[in-house]
Amino acid sequence: MATKPKYLVPMSSPEITAADRQAVMQVLNTPFLSMGPFIEKFEKAICQYTGSRYAIGVSSGTTGLHLCVRAANISSGDWVITTPFSFVSSANVLLFENAIPVFVDVEESTGNIDVNQTRQAVNDLVTGGKSAQQWLPPQGVNNVSKLKALLIVDVFGQPANLNVFRAIANEHKLKLIEDACEALGAETEYAKAGTGGDYGVFAFYPNKQITTGEGGMVVTDDKDAADLMRALRNQGRAPGDTWLQHTYLGYNYRMDEMSAALGLSQLQRLDELIDKRDQVARWYNQRLTQIAGIHPPKISATTKRVSWFVYVVQLTEDLDRDQLASLLENEGIPVRPYFLPIHLQPYMRERFGYQSGMYPITEKLGNKGLALPFSSIMSEEQVDLVCSKLRKCISRF
Repeated sequence: MATKPKYLVPMSSPEITAADRQAVMQVLNTPFLSMGPFIEKFEKAICQYTGSRYAIGVSSGTTGLHLCVRAANISSGDWVITTPFSFVSSANVLLFENAIPVFVDVEESTGNIDVNQTRQAVNDLVTGGKSAQQWLPPQGVNNVSKLKALLIVDVFGQPANLNVFRAIANEHKLKLIEDACEALGAETEYAKAGTGGDYGVFAFYPNKQITTGEGGMVVTDDKDAADLMRALRNQGRAPGDTWLQHTYLGYNYRMDEMSAALGLSQLQRLDELIDKRDQVARWYNQRLTQIAGIHPPKISATTKRVSWFVYVVQLTEDLDRDQLASLLENEGIPVRPYFLPIHLQPYMRERFGYQSGMYPITEKLGNKGLALPFSSIMSEEQVDLVCSKLRKCISRF
């Protein structure tokens, strides 16, 4: 006897076509399952799409960010300004090198790191003294360390104002890492997401704009950094090294050939997939404006093109997010909180002494944000169903 599906609509779904499957099968019919021709083709296609000189395929967005941290020569005790409103990997890659994430609160409208606060934090940290202390974690920090970089996250597929962050970084000779793992295909009035910093990173998890199953890609115009990252992803084997010779201490961060083939196939449809996601977002926008207690996502004036990753609404103060999520689950509608603030994760509290109330906008968004079912293959009827259930559940408050 078949069991009844738990959910009436999926939380997310990758769009896999016959051409995608054929691309993977093409690899499986060759002896080259790793370090073959498809990773090179995928990297070249990403360069062509973004306008970047170099692309480095990796096993995940996280490993890509870690390679950027290494390429930026960020090391033990160094300070890096970043956001507490993100997936934990954007801070974890700093901790891997024993560097210190220095959090700056975010804009309430977009969830992206606040430009004005970042500018002030940079000025205070560079000049030092008592003014610097307000930005540093409460404990576990060497107060004579040096600000080394900015790690900026493009939240939910909407790029941060990288033009301004680039100017800040240039003024103070800081490296700029752009975590565009949620924003492939997005654009500001100045540049495509991923190309605003010294290095940019994309991710291809199944709920992303395109997927390779697991995987990521680093883009840069810096040849030396690209060469280093290629070596580090392959156990530290540098150009000119022979088999089993390793110039650097490296990692196994390679992307396999099947993933690369799938990514290359999907990339050819990226604009189509983004347009489909945009249509789903517009369906939601039209309906949610008629439901009390819900604030749809806002688009920044500097955003030329959103590349919708997830669709996250904000709830009004009178609605309990967790209670509403439970009601929706019982109605067969999966939802998720986005994001749980990084500084309030247990290991961050323990190591750095963070407490509630330190980053109020991040915490407000984290407490009131709710991701609704979303994907490029979602139908208008499914959006209607989600919104109908949402209206029903809100009426119970």
